[in-house]
Amino acid sequence: MSMPIGDVAPEIAVILTAVIVLLAAAFTPQRLHWLGAPIALAGLGIAAVLCAGQLAGPPRISFSGVWAVDGAGVWARLLIVAATALVVVLTPGWFMTDRRHGEYYAMLLLSTVGAMFIAGAADLLQLVMGVLLSSVTGYTLAAYHRDWALSVEAGMKYFLIGALANALLVLAVTLLFGLYGATGYGEIAAAIGSAPAPAPQGIALAGLALAVVGIGFKLAAVPAHTWMADVAEGAPAPSAAFLTVVPKIGAAIALARLLTLFPPEVIAWRPLIATLSVATMTLGNLAALWQSDLRRLLGWSSVSQSGYALMAIAVVGLTEQALPALVFFLAGYAAANVAAFAAVTHLRGRTNIDDYRGLATVRPGIAAALTLALLSLVGIPPLAGFVGKLLLFWATIDAGYAWLAAVAAANTVASLFYYLRVLGPMYFHTETHTVPSLGRWALGGTIAAGAAIIGLGVGAQALLAPLASTSLLP
Repeated sequence: MSMPIGDVAPEIAVILTAVIVLLAAAFTPQRLHWLGAPIALAGLGIAAVLCAGQLAGPPRISFSGVWAVDGAGVWARLLIVAATALVVVLTPGWFMTDRRHGEYYAMLLLSTVGAMFIAGAADLLQLVMGVLLSSVTGYTLAAYHRDWALSVEAGMKYFLIGALANALLVLAVTLLFGLYGATGYGEIAAAIGSAPAPAPQGIALAGLALAVVGIGFKLAAVPAHTWMADVAEGAPAPSAAFLTVVPKIGAAIALARLLTLFPPEVIAWRPLIATLSVATMTLGNLAALWQSDLRRLLGWSSVSQSGYALMAIAVVGLTEQALPALVFFLAGYAAANVAAFAAVTHLRGRTNIDDYRGLATVRPGIAAALTLALLSLVGIPPLAGFVGKLLLFWATIDAGYAWLAAVAAANTVASLFYYLRVLGPMYFHTETHTVPSLGRWALGGTIAAGAAIIGLGVGAQALLAPLASTSLLP
């Protein structure tokens, strides 16, 4: 098989940028480490252009069957690059006094490559490599404030849960390889389709279930979700923005790609994913109701949003609307969640909900951005989150899972209560205390993310046209 370098050119661009940033950090004084941000943005811009160029080509499997260049994978990689760029903009002000400021950009870019590998993996070993790269760098990003106990605790919890989940994923690969004699998705699909007798159901189900748990760790889905709230609270704010968004994008596409290899008549995985969807969104919403810390609230909200993404994954292959709905929902979620953490970052990490009382009076612009983010996460029109959830409900109902859409609608209504616990005091208290801000970089990131929320919602019709033909190769 051919190995065209152009198929992985975006990843190469990001890796080379990480190397350049790391070398620049090693040979420049700390006061110039902020230059890593524009260098990183330039590399991410090149990667985005290269990804966009792949959309015009036909879907294909390359590099000896381990790499998929299809609509879903390319769109996911574009979203990963765009979300990372927003996080980079939040970084300079936050780490300005950190001696390892320059190194942070390199770690962020390498974690981005891991998420891109996950999204494009067409082989179980390639998937494991992407998950491990994303995880190892993610642990570092979560615990980057090594002198702050809460950050170290977040990194440790992330590591412990990740170690277990990654071990389960490797065990799943072992079982599936032993059962089908291959790790490539195409070969596995062919083995399933040509087998004279069905494979042992117990082993196949166990292998697939373990793989779902392993990938679900990156998605922060039940049962591997417990790290999310701690990372959202304890990681540096830019790291929290990144880790609650970017790995999820790759994991959602990877899970959908893996599950479509198994016909429902061989393994009835759709009820399993639908059940996980209900459990994830319900648990996330219930846990968020009791939070008094905004970052923990956003962490549990992020868990619930994973449940909505699982709705589309559960019906992939039953309706043509599932993949476009999944990709657009991920785009809207990424913009809203990064915007929320951008507001927290710009306000120097203030995190207690009581600290946001009267914010609309003293910082109306930041209050507006945070309001857009939270309302979009709920699904209020005409914001991106509304269009994303509407597409999810439509696809789920069209596929015959109306009950799942009804549960999701009930969860959406329930989520409004804990978001209003933040928004109400922001606008209905008139305290005039001083609220320090971080600087122009963080402000720019907040404005950009807020604009993306509005742009995706208002321009949804134009964006959905190219998404309509999104493909997902095995």
